[in-house]
Amino acid sequence: MIEVDGLVVEYGRGARATRAVDGISLNIDKGESLALIGPSGCGKTTFLFAMAGLYHATEGAIRIQDEPLRGTRREIALILQDAGLLPWKTVWQNANLSLKLRREYPAKTADEVLEELGLSGAKSLYPAELSEGMKRRVGVARALATSPSVMLMDEPLASLDTLTKERIQDLFLKLWTTHRFSLVLVTHDIEEAAFLGQRVVVLTERPARIKTIVPNPEVGDLDFRESGAFLDAVSRLREALEEVS
Repeated sequence: MIEVDGLVVEYGRGARATRAVDGISLNIDKGESLALIGPSGCGKTTFLFAMAGLYHATEGAIRIQDEPLRGTRREIALILQDAGLLPWKTVWQNANLSLKLRREYPAKTADEVLEELGLSGAKSLYPAELSEGMKRRVGVARALATSPSVMLMDEPLASLDTLTKERIQDLFLKLWTTHRFSLVLVTHDIEEAAFLGQRVVVLTERPARIKTIVPNPEVGDLDFRESGAFLDAVSRLREALEEVS
């Protein structure tokens, strides 16, 4: 379980301090998927980076399995908006990078992860030779190679066309149901939040506070987009966002 207790994150010090996250408390169960949505610049990414151990709490705490988070940890993977691929390395080298840096070689190898994501035939290619959708999948492969128990995603599908976005959303759902890591997704896309988040946290304008949490328990089926429950979740999220924007 992930416990966020009264989290405050500020940039700067003293009179020049800027508060980005203001007193968020939240529990995330093992294997749960959670989406975060809110106005642009409200502090979503700051909150996510604090969960990744990249930002320190000004006040409050984050605990994972009852242990305080005091920096990056092996079981926490982070996928960035632009995939963060190194252009001079091949698909295989990019997918293997996290293992190489950490000098860890778990049961799942980079080759196995690439095969799972349908990228085996592209492992000798370089990022410049890939479509945007394939680049995002390589970013997922690199994160998945460490067999994380927590997967954090910062707008991983931004700027993709609708069909490519939906295909990769389907991939995320399959990976989540297969590996059952805890998934925390930051997105601006209401439909993406409704499709992937068992709960959707709606944040206020900066500094980020929790405005409301929308339960969305029917997540998990690839056909969910066609259901009335999905349309209802989208409608509730849109109403909640209109109240804070």
